[in-house]
Amino acid sequence: MAVSSPTPYLDALRRDGFVKIPHLLSSEMLSALRVASKNTTDNARQGRWPHVRTVPKQYLPWQDWKPGDNIWGVQHLLHPEMSDRDSFADLYFSQEVLSVVEELVGLKGDPEANDKLVMELFNLLISPADNTDFELCWHRDDIRPDVSLEEEARQLSEKSPNGQQLHAQYNIALFDDASLIVIPGSHRRVRTDTERTASPCEASLPGQLIVELGPGDAVFYDSNILHRGVYKGIDASQTLGRMTLHGSVGLADHGPQRARQVLQHAVGQWVDRARFKTDDMTGVRAEAMRKRLVAMGRGENVGYSLMG
Repeated sequence: MAVSSPTPYLDALRRDGFVKIPHLLSSEMLSALRVASKNTTDNARQGRWPHVRTVPKQYLPWQDWKPGDNIWGVQHLLHPEMSDRDSFADLYFSQEVLSVVEELVGLKGDPEANDKLVMELFNLLISPADNTDFELCWHRDDIRPDVSLEEEARQLSEKSPNGQQLHAQYNIALFDDASLIVIPGSHRRVRTDTERTASPCEASLPGQLIVELGPGDAVFYDSNILHRGVYKGIDASQTLGRMTLHGSVGLADHGPQRARQVLQHAVGQWVDRARFKTDDMTGVRAEAMRKRLVAMGRGENVGYSLMG
């Protein structure tokens, strides 16, 4: 009789570079997050929330909303001035999410796990309005495409030493979502000649897989797997389109490199003001994770992993 693994999510992540988890959200949490995300999206499209990702810009630095902008993402869901912050925090610090995170960063069963996680990023990915389609090119989140084969291999090893994940990154879909495209296994190897010479936004590469998510499903993935995003534009007056929560949680005490990857998104400019209520153990844990992010610094002059 085969013995089941105590860490099936981690096994899949190490093997494939991603793991899909169906029905991560309860129906109650899904409903609450749909309401919060619709309100947040409406505010962002109308300029009432300036922290956005605009079409056709793919990478950092992000620019504040201005009239006429079409957006594909909303930044800083845990910001102290975000109107629906409590709903987003309920998910970000939930046991449903953090139990998976603990497994993926090697803390499953660790009695001190609560002391080792760091609040990082939480954003919302949405469909562009005005029926404007938008695509992200193939990339790894923290390795530039112009590096040599030798440097690419070195950085892949450095960012996941002995297969150890220093953070867990995820997408949680609130509606059907087939936007993320990955190349399974590419998180553990340098790019092939075909991948290196392909057009940056090549529509199809050998071995690619579309990650199909239903409402409440999640995918956790290695941020340096080769991946891209395809965003189908919508008529925002007629439909909600894609609404997918995109977050990361870090493992404490891993130096300036991970700090740059997080602080380049400008969270250091507000996290010191983003205190959480400590009325229960979830709030206590949230506040401790926030303080570990504050300890990383404000992020001035850290540079950017990818630009454009």
